Amino acid sequence: MRTFLRRLGAFLLFLLAGLCFAPTVVPPFLDRIYYRGPPSGHFDGERFFNPDAAAPSPARRNFFARWAVSTERAEWPAEVPVTPAVPPGRVLGDEMRVTWIGHATVLVQTRGLNILTDPIWSQRASPFSFYGPRRVRAPGVRFEDLPKIDLVLVSHNHYDHMDLATLRRLWARDRPLIVTSLGNDTILERAGIEATAADWSAAVPVRPGVDVLVERNHHWGSRWFTDRNRALWSAFTVRLPGGNIFFAGDTGWGDGTWVREAARHGPFRLAIIPIGAYEPRDFMRAHHINPEEAVAIFEALDPARAIGVHWGTFQLTFEPIDEPRQRLAALRRARGIDADRFVAVEAGGGLVVP
Repeated sequence: MRTFLRRLGAFLLFLLAGLCFAPTVVPPFLDRIYYRGPPSGHFDGERFFNPDAAAPSPARRNFFARWAVSTERAEWPAEVPVTPAVPPGRVLGDEMRVTWIGHATVLVQTRGLNILTDPIWSQRASPFSFYGPRRVRAPGVRFEDLPKIDLVLVSHNHYDHMDLATLRRLWARDRPLIVTSLGNDTILERAGIEATAADWSAAVPVRPGVDVLVERNHHWGSRWFTDRNRALWSAFTVRLPGGNIFFAGDTGWGDGTWVREAARHGPFRLAIIPIGAYEPRDFMRAHHINPEEAVAIFEALDPARAIGVHWGTFQLTFEPIDEPRQRLAALRRARGIDADRFVAVEAGGGLVVP
């Protein structure tokens, strides 16, 4: 009986979400124009698109229905214990320290720079404070223990990657340089946050000898579904003396050409690669890479070290909570990759990059 009531409650909640989000129901006034510019190879004058020819995924309403009633979906624990780290204020010289905070949020410290990717400290990845994917792993660094941030990379405008509550706190406290792709700056500026937006292949200077190259990946963007693809999605290469940092953002494989393009911008000292949120594969293939594809990206980039992210924090998809990390470990062994070269650590854990 308890199982039936839980599933009935989940079904009703997802039915409500579907009514909220379905493009045929959401009022057109929720659409937004985030960017105006000339058409290009990935912008038709109104919306952005992936230039590769990858097949689209099934309709989103099918995913919501499967989530509500399917036995495919693994049950996650309500909470995973986390021991928060306290990073140093600065890491000088050639040393590079990397801390996984959770989901796609990573703190990279090197050469006196503190870099943060897709920061989210909120309890839910959602437009609502009362509903939506809830954090299972607490942040691996408490916000009050976070050192002053110099550079923030925001890959796209989904709620689990562009968390306005966190970005407002960072902006008010540190005034970092926030780099994103076209159109996302409009969303941030409406929230009182200054940001620099650039197109794929454009470089944004950070300081002498350091810049951020906005890279193509394969994804999409939306805050309310009717504004789908009004803003661009991206990966990033941070170009630094001694070796670059690649952050893949949130991405599917597509036709893989974006991976080969990014590989030309090495050598890479560190790669930050998503490994989770990939099941059911028939739906998620167009949106998120799986561990096998993450390893293919790793092998193409050939970084000194890589860290797997986008897993075990918010339940967005069907796979068990720790499966991405387990599959990554199995793939490393099968392909003869040293265990310390591509790791998935607990929140608050990290690595020192040689």
